[in-house]
Amino acid sequence: MAQFQTRRPILLEVNLIHNPEGDSEHDAAPVSETVVDCAVYCDGERLPGDFTPATALTKVRELEQGGLRPFVWVGLHEPDANQMQSVADVYGLHPLSVEDAVNAHQRPKVERYDDILFLVLKTVKYVPHESMALAREIVETGEIMVFIGPDFAVTVRHGDHTGLAVVRHQLEANPDRLRLGPPAVMHAIADHVVDSYRSVTEAMEADVDAIEEETFSPGRKTDIEPIYLLKREVVELRRAVWPLTDALARMQTDYQDLLPKEIRRYLRDVADHQTLAADLIASHDEMLTSLVHAALARVELQQNLDVRKISAWVAIAAVPTMIAGIYGMNFENMPELAWQWGYPAVLLLMATVCGSLYFTFRRNHWL
Repeated sequence: MAQFQTRRPILLEVNLIHNPEGDSEHDAAPVSETVVDCAVYCDGERLPGDFTPATALTKVRELEQGGLRPFVWVGLHEPDANQMQSVADVYGLHPLSVEDAVNAHQRPKVERYDDILFLVLKTVKYVPHESMALAREIVETGEIMVFIGPDFAVTVRHGDHTGLAVVRHQLEANPDRLRLGPPAVMHAIADHVVDSYRSVTEAMEADVDAIEEETFSPGRKTDIEPIYLLKREVVELRRAVWPLTDALARMQTDYQDLLPKEIRRYLRDVADHQTLAADLIASHDEMLTSLVHAALARVELQQNLDVRKISAWVAIAAVPTMIAGIYGMNFENMPELAWQWGYPAVLLLMATVCGSLYFTFRRNHWL
């Protein structure tokens, strides 16, 4: 807390666009092309003017010398290694955290590097679809990395959804919260992401209910592919939500010198919402597991019914096949060969036996 009291925090949200051809310093895209927004905040208000990550930090240092407590917020979107390193050099970010921010595909986690906290959040978006049979994807995922220091915050976003413009505007409309500095930004982003977990899990509930109704509807063919698809999406959602439990708990207990008491109180509320989302996901997972078993049992039952029908028809067909096979052996001494009504009698016998078998199988619900 002493560090946050003596230095005014700067919050940075930087948007970096990946440049696959920027392997050399000569070809690398400038950071200015990737910055979504870069603003300096002082006493809960955004200062006018356009800033780069470097000039914003310089402005903060000047205000700190005047006894104020400013901070800068820079936002980036999908930076490449050169762009991210440029920002890291300005703000003193650790190389390991910079590597995580560039490569993405990280599990939700929180790490400390001296007086800098690094938080990784998985973002999720529900993909609308007409029906489960036509759906190819239900949940789209991305990532947000948040760096906060004594006088700055840097956010790095991967994915085209869950933008942070709304979060920034909400914070700017709440000066009291914004005065808490970079920790307030970290809380606001975590709260925004966790709220999206709730909305996505609630939207998926309608899909689960639809599949449950279809699975147990009589007279309908069971299609197990949509169940497997939804099960896969729930697993992906679970991987995004569940690891955050440990990260939020550590932020409330292990980093009290970096996070003000008021922010830790807000984080408890975020943790409660995350727990509710995790419980909903667990409920969906259990329901889909039960539906898979029910669908497999229904498919197995249908197969048994089909086998029974086939067996009944085979038994009926065996009678004329056997009689025709006997009389087709062309021996002279066989019953009724010389009788005028022998052929019609054999046909009548075949029809009688086959008809008796058919009605017997129908009565026993084999046909």
